[in-house]
Amino acid sequence: MDTQPSNQGAETPQSADQVLKLVIQDLDSFRKNMTNQLRQDVNRLRVEKEQLNNDVNKLRRQYEQLQSQQLESLSQRQIAQQQLWLKQLAQVLANNLQQQLGHKIQELRQDGAPEIQQGGIPGGELPMTNPLNSYHESTNEFGDSLSATLNGIFEALKQELDSYQSDLSVQLNHMRDMEQQGEVLIETLVSRLREQLENNSTVSSESFENSESGARYSANFNSLGRSTVASLVESPEALPGPQPESTTKSKKSPSQVQVGLILALLSAVVLSFFNVCVKIILYTPPQPHLIFGSFPVEGLINPNVGNSLLILLLRLIVVMLLMPMVATFLYPAVWNDIERFIKSRDFSLWWKVIGSAFFLFLSQVLIYISIGNISTGIAITIFFIYPVITVLASWVLFGDRPSLVRIFAMIIIALGGILVFPGGEGDYQQGILAAVGAGVTFSGYVLLTQMSAGKLHPIPFSLVNFAGIFVFSALGLMIPLPVGWSVNIDPSLWSGLVLGGIILGVLTLCSYLLNNFAIRFAGAARASIVGTSGPVLTALFALFVIGEVLGVKQVFGMILVIIGVAAMSFERMFGARRKSN
Repeated sequence: MDTQPSNQGAETPQSADQVLKLVIQDLDSFRKNMTNQLRQDVNRLRVEKEQLNNDVNKLRRQYEQLQSQQLESLSQRQIAQQQLWLKQLAQVLANNLQQQLGHKIQELRQDGAPEIQQGGIPGGELPMTNPLNSYHESTNEFGDSLSATLNGIFEALKQELDSYQSDLSVQLNHMRDMEQQGEVLIETLVSRLREQLENNSTVSSESFENSESGARYSANFNSLGRSTVASLVESPEALPGPQPESTTKSKKSPSQVQVGLILALLSAVVLSFFNVCVKIILYTPPQPHLIFGSFPVEGLINPNVGNSLLILLLRLIVVMLLMPMVATFLYPAVWNDIERFIKSRDFSLWWKVIGSAFFLFLSQVLIYISIGNISTGIAITIFFIYPVITVLASWVLFGDRPSLVRIFAMIIIALGGILVFPGGEGDYQQGILAAVGAGVTFSGYVLLTQMSAGKLHPIPFSLVNFAGIFVFSALGLMIPLPVGWSVNIDPSLWSGLVLGGIILGVLTLCSYLLNNFAIRFAGAARASIVGTSGPVLTALFALFVIGEVLGVKQVFGMILVIIGVAAMSFERMFGARRKSN
């Protein structure tokens, strides 16, 4: 200014003042802008801090909730460790956030605010962009550091939670295993207690009668007459191994015994009528049958293998529809026993039950063929040779030698079976062989049934037998058979055949119920003695209903068979009483 001309001196100070004012204004503007930016950044950092605190509080609540859910399975020591860890985690996180936020704000102030407050610029230069760049770099470093810290904290938290989850899963699996083991132990204990109660609640003969009744109930299904139960009275004694023993005899009032005997007789009557109905359904000479000597009725189908399977299947359809209700009424725990039987994986018992159903199935088919080829009473009488076969098989297989009374009864039964063979003109060979085969297969059924006695209640055993015979009948009809053995029926007779199957099924269940209550009131031994009247009742029904007449020799043979079977029943009953005494 000193070197300027004099005429310009007045304007120069004004220009300098103006420049100074402009610089001051620019500096104020820069300071305000920087201050606003810093204030905004501080506010943003404060908001982020609050968000982080909220996230930490949210995580703390989630962790506390998870901790409350796991409180029952975790020990007090683990809970204390978790609380301590949570407090340390919150303190470390808060300290880190506070320190880092304070450092960054202090760095920002050192970068911008001191230079502005001095009113000048070091070095004579105006750094317009360096503070902003430094600020952005600092904020980026702070964000990266904060992200790395939070990632580390969350990773550590995740690992800790995974560890607790793994421990909890191991403990839950261990508890589940212990629970399953406890269920198995309790189920085994209850099963053993039930068996002991069943064995101790009744007499030796009564518990033995219960074990027999399963076979007897299924024997009712044979519809061969109540006398089919005779061998079931004597067959268990012929088997080796543990037998139900009892020390006391349950007392039955005379009125109960009388009611039981009447019910047993009614069951035998129903089964005898059943046998005659089978004879009416089958087409056998002479035709037509005269019902009560007045109503002619012709048979519906020939008595071959396929037609016998068809009759059996139709009958089983009715039985399987009604039997579950009957079984539930007689024994409410039937389904629990069947479920336990299936889950037991006792393959030995499975094969015995399935084998008994298969032998009973074969016996049914063969007796139908026999009834269709020879007189009904003769077929049933020949069938009653099965007690002899049962005793001999027990002797051979198990070494149980029969008593003198049983040997004498066997001789009488064999002699009566020979005398009852039909004579005169006609081809009776097929009917006789079928009746003998029915007796042989039924003896196999009796043996397998008695071998599984005591392991399954009689009513579930009968229901499983019904189901098995139903399956075998259906499979038998699916197998291709020779022309002479296959199903051969006039389509116009289907309605009559279906009606006959319904009648047979209803008669089966009626006999089942009657025999069940007869055993409850009178006992198995007495009911089986009444059942020996089956051949006689069948012959009488055949005589009065369809006019079948037997010769003197056949009647005498039938009487011998009944005497022999009754002798076995009495011998078994008195033998049980002697053992009880």
